[in-house]
Amino acid sequence: MKNSRAFMMLAIAVLAGLAAVSFASRWLLQTSSSALTSVAVATGDISLGQPLNQNLVHMVSWPNSSVPPGAFADAKALEGRVLLTSLAPGEPVLESKLAPLGTKGGLSAVIGEGHRAITVRVNDVVGVAGFALPGNYVDVIVNTQQANKTDTPQSISKIVLEKILVLAVAQQVSRDDTAPKVVNAVTLEVTPDQAEKLDLARSVGTLSLVLRNQVDKQTPNTGGATKLTLLDVPASAPVAAPEPVHPVRTRYAARPAPKRDCVGVLSGVTGSVECF
Repeated sequence: MKNSRAFMMLAIAVLAGLAAVSFASRWLLQTSSSALTSVAVATGDISLGQPLNQNLVHMVSWPNSSVPPGAFADAKALEGRVLLTSLAPGEPVLESKLAPLGTKGGLSAVIGEGHRAITVRVNDVVGVAGFALPGNYVDVIVNTQQANKTDTPQSISKIVLEKILVLAVAQQVSRDDTAPKVVNAVTLEVTPDQAEKLDLARSVGTLSLVLRNQVDKQTPNTGGATKLTLLDVPASAPVAAPEPVHPVRTRYAARPAPKRDCVGVLSGVTGSVECF
């Protein structure tokens, strides 16, 4: 009797345990599935300016508590969208990293609003030995002839543009590669006013690029370097203009008639005076 009651209690305990395990398993599965959402991520490395398609993105499960703002829950919504930045494999595709709807792929997609892209020819020296890479900032120096008051112009080097973004070097726009590349052309992002200055500077002299710190926002105003400032030659004092010379008018006084000896001559009934 006692043994049968013990077996019954044991069976009830086993059934209750199995029911508890089954209920807990179902609860955990429901909780975990409700705590995850699908997020579109990059399948591999994607360069900026490249249009997206279904082969470049795929969906992964992402915890709801850590879904980044602007993430996409549907890969079809990314069809044809153009990237403004590069993406690494597994990186979420965010709205802030995409160009506006309707933007076509290519370099034009990464040009900021109100800006233009202009390409300048460089060499291994002008291009900062290949260290001016996409995403870097440079200053532009022009070396030209400065007109002055004299007939002899003098050379001057002057910074004409500051903190200019490098969009591309040659045909490369990727900003992930940090290895220096010696190229023959650099594309810069400028405003319309800066584009006019840069084009004029290119026509009147030679250009050089000066690589600057990414976070440096200072724009010091320099007067340019000339041969005199380079050699520390003091500027000569200005020569005062000579005073105008007025002609002197000489007045001549009339000389009195010299005294002469005169005698009277009487001839008949007429007379005259002879002076000598």
